[in-house]
Amino acid sequence: MTSREHEKIWFRVGCTAFAPITATILLLMLIFLTPATALAVEPQTRHEHLSQGAQQYLQQAIGTMNEDDKLHIDMVAIDSRISIPDCPTGFQYHVGDEALLQSYLSVRVSCANNDWYLFTNARITRTRSVVVTSGMISPGTLLTSQNLELADIEVNRLRHTAFTNIKDLIGARMKHRVRPGQPIQTNMLCFVCKGDRITISAGTNVMRVKTAGIAQQDGVIGDTIEVINAQSQKSVIAEVASTQEVVVNL
Repeated sequence: MTSREHEKIWFRVGCTAFAPITATILLLMLIFLTPATALAVEPQTRHEHLSQGAQQYLQQAIGTMNEDDKLHIDMVAIDSRISIPDCPTGFQYHVGDEALLQSYLSVRVSCANNDWYLFTNARITRTRSVVVTSGMISPGTLLTSQNLELADIEVNRLRHTAFTNIKDLIGARMKHRVRPGQPIQTNMLCFVCKGDRITISAGTNVMRVKTAGIAQQDGVIGDTIEVINAQSQKSVIAEVASTQEVVVNL
């Protein structure tokens, strides 16, 4: 091989010449390493780390209060101008028990190493899967699986006891006009309504007597209402057991 041919297989980068093997390695580094560096994800900032820690703390603290509820936590971004120190022992998070019930709350973030702390804010949305009306319902309407459905409703909209199972409402009647999507709550309906003819059941586990009666009050299952014995015309207090029966416990 001539000296001229020998020179052709050398590579030059800038003012430095490289042997063929070295040049090959450099080319591979340029091809594969440079794009990877360009696509690398920037590390999480300390501010984001604190927000994430506060969110996880709230998820654990609030999530155990009612496991049937769905929880959404929206953290307010921490001001980037705030200086956050190193905390070798790890940051601590705290919210008072009463504050955990609120929709807007502040989480205290602190570090025992240097007595540093700040407050970061969060909006809490709790939803629950409850029975709602699937359309407009008029007073006196009998509830069936056709006019009811399940929907996720914010808990703070539920002023009275709501229902989570459609089957529990079949046969009840609405007392008021209700618009579509309205959560069904105990104050809206009656399983036994005033004036209904129902069965009065009285007795013990050994023997029970049944007779006809007329409800003098509205009631849902578990309520105690006044009922008139249709035969004797005497008034008794009985517990609503279903849409057809009340029970007098002796």
